[in-house]
Amino acid sequence: MSEGVREIKEELIIAGKEAAQDLMRVAKEKIVVKGKDPLAADKLKNAAAAKKMAIFDAFEILDKIQIEENKLKEEDSTGEEPVKVKPKTDFLSAEERTT
Repeated sequence: MSEGVREIKEELIIAGKEAAQDLMRVAKEKIVVKGKDPLAADKLKNAAAAKKMAIFDAFEILDKIQIEENKLKEEDSTGEEPVKVKPKTDFLSAEERTT
């Protein structure tokens, strides 16, 4: 793999970790429903769904980061590109969850 591609992958790994941190902050946010809003139940349900999606997306990002880091380490140790392995995850991407 060329150095330019490797550097981009390393930067993407860093960006992915930051994105997972952002999603974790979303998941940790308190859900606040003020007053006697007639739509309070819907708002609560939507907020809970958003938190769930943030958590699952963060896990998906972290799984992919781990795979890519392992590929880079394997490449460093063998000097050649590793065999592609499909990740074993129970989590569905945001696109898969909406279909």
